[in-house]
Amino acid sequence: MSVDQATVRHIARLARVAVTDEEAKALEAELSAILAWVEQLDEVDTSGVEPMTSVVHMKMKMRDDEITDGYYADRVTANAPGHEDHFFVVPKVVE
Repeated sequence: MSVDQATVRHIARLARVAVTDEEAKALEAELSAILAWVEQLDEVDTSGVEPMTSVVHMKMKMRDDEITDGYYADRVTANAPGHEDHFFVVPKVVE
């Protein structure tokens, strides 16, 4: 796939990146090369290849799914301007 300057400017606008005319010409060639490489990858036959999360087979470390308060509520509320019984005290905002 070939990328033209209008496409480069459109991508730059979406990314909110300012691009000069010289940069747009360089980006046009770079993006075309990247997309050509991706098209080349699309030609590889991956049927029968199992998806993997890592190149090394490993089992994920798991922990027990238990609900805790983190055991340090005093430290969490220590710098709050107002706190009471491990809760933040804030002014009432709704009447």
